Amino acid sequence: MAIPFVIPIVLIMGGLILYPFINAVQLSMTTRSLITRTEVFVGFDNYARLFQDTDFISSVRNTLVFTLASVSIKFVIGIGIALLLHGRLPGRNILTAIILLPWIVPEVVTALTWRSIYDPVFGGLNPILQSLGIIDRPVAWLAEPGLAMPSVIAVNVWKGIPFFVILLLAGLKAIDREQYEAAEVDGASVVQRFRHITMPGLRYVIITTLLLSFINTFNTFGLIYLMTGGGPGGATRMFSILAYEKAIVGLRFGPGVATALSMAPFMAALIFVLARVMRPSEQVQVREKVTVFDRIGEWGNRFVGLVLDLVLLPLQWLEQGVSALMRLLVPAKGDGQPRLRRSQWEVFGVSTRLLMLIPVFIFVLFPFYWIFVTSFKTDLQIQRFTSIYVPDPWTFEQYRSLLSDTPFLTWFRNTLIVAVSSTALSIVIAALAAYALARLRFLGAGLLTTLLLITYLLPASLLFIPLYRILTDLGAINNYSSLILTYPTFLMPFATWVMMGYFRSIPVELEEAALIDGTTRFGAFRRVTLPLAAPALLSVTLFAFTNAWNEFLYAFVFITSDSLKTLPVGLQLLVFGDIYPWGQLMAASLMMAIPVVIVYIYAQRYLVGGLTAGSVKG
Repeated sequence: MAIPFVIPIVLIMGGLILYPFINAVQLSMTTRSLITRTEVFVGFDNYARLFQDTDFISSVRNTLVFTLASVSIKFVIGIGIALLLHGRLPGRNILTAIILLPWIVPEVVTALTWRSIYDPVFGGLNPILQSLGIIDRPVAWLAEPGLAMPSVIAVNVWKGIPFFVILLLAGLKAIDREQYEAAEVDGASVVQRFRHITMPGLRYVIITTLLLSFINTFNTFGLIYLMTGGGPGGATRMFSILAYEKAIVGLRFGPGVATALSMAPFMAALIFVLARVMRPSEQVQVREKVTVFDRIGEWGNRFVGLVLDLVLLPLQWLEQGVSALMRLLVPAKGDGQPRLRRSQWEVFGVSTRLLMLIPVFIFVLFPFYWIFVTSFKTDLQIQRFTSIYVPDPWTFEQYRSLLSDTPFLTWFRNTLIVAVSSTALSIVIAALAAYALARLRFLGAGLLTTLLLITYLLPASLLFIPLYRILTDLGAINNYSSLILTYPTFLMPFATWVMMGYFRSIPVELEEAALIDGTTRFGAFRRVTLPLAAPALLSVTLFAFTNAWNEFLYAFVFITSDSLKTLPVGLQLLVFGDIYPWGQLMAASLMMAIPVVIVYIYAQRYLVGGLTAGSVKG
């Protein structure tokens, strides 16, 4: 009975994920002979050479620095913002929507916008820092080896903070407020309540969020490639960029795939840990024997607890100092009662949280403001660097030239065709598979669920080279089908994972009643379950469409014809050498982001709910 439901996802996973992965392993053990022009088997020589390759060692070091710094900063800022937004706050929904804007903006828009802001001649960052007295001369942020890495880390932090805020906010809502009230009655300070209630309550969410973010950040390609190309002098070259340069640019597929797969054991370890955390279980099994993983987890918990105590100690001292200062500034009444009532303290707390959020909103909104004002400037205003922050005069010249002098509308059409087609294909397959895994008991269901999670976590940087070879052999390269067929490899697993949780929440008695009335299993699925799961379908459809609309790596590698390029790749063609038409680029970025923002505004709660359910709910 389950075969018709799961066969499409099995074919996709087998043909476009498992087979390319096996092909990649085989390809990594070959090299191209210059004499015979064929692939020659060399065993593990490609891997052995990597450890003598200074470019590879440098790229791995860059990747680790970029990942560890980005994830750490995103976590600290993300949990801080989540705590500030949690609880009663005026306009909290609007504030949350603003915080989430960087996450939904296409990656190419993010890269081009920040490249414009960082520009040493026409950018907006240098004038701000010079006016504040922080720097005394314009700085080439992306052209100096010592500054390029911190600059791209800042951009990754800007784009990645919303992911942490979404999931941590969901985790905070699940913590019972009575625990905080009881601790407050017992005299626990704010820092103590955070240490002993908030952190243990968020343990599952924190582990999941950190690992997901680490995997995604570790395999970053498009953002850095669009901003620096891996430069200057290899200062920001990640291992994924090095793999692309070897395989696609240099046509050395064996060494290129070996570079990409060299990180596979490390990623496999992370995926294994995350799979143990996220793997849904129908019942809790009590184990009498303590495993090695249990001991490692216990030691890890003790170490994290010790580090957390040391980190929070200065904050506890600061809280004590602030409390003492407030007692001096607002002394108690003569009868010992506090001078300020509880409602006044709550107003003071809300005002303080809003003030602390102001720098965050400036950081989040300034790139959007820069896109908007730059797109309404003339080329002369941009070149002469006049009216930096307000166009004078306002003009639609950039939009007119973009629509009439460039293939922007063609790229827009291509993106729409690919995004809609791949999203529809992914959602149909995911809905069928999720229903079977949630409702039917069949041989291999547990294995398929685990493989689905592994597929969801498998980075695109491991598959794009073998997929390129396979599509080339099939003659499917450089056309719509190459993207429509490959996009489901990263859209479908997440959609399936989310809908499994929704289907499980629907009472099975409704379907049983339909079956008793004579309908088939597929009829019950179509007439009963799908209508009830409409919120889930909408959330995953929005998520899938957003990711398909923004995708860069596959579109960059698989499409070479200018007439078939999608928007994320096509915008690069507006750049001629070192000449950046910033007005056109900002106008194009704004027009590319508008459809995604409109979709997001239309169904914000479904999109956020879908992401939260997929990553937080077991």
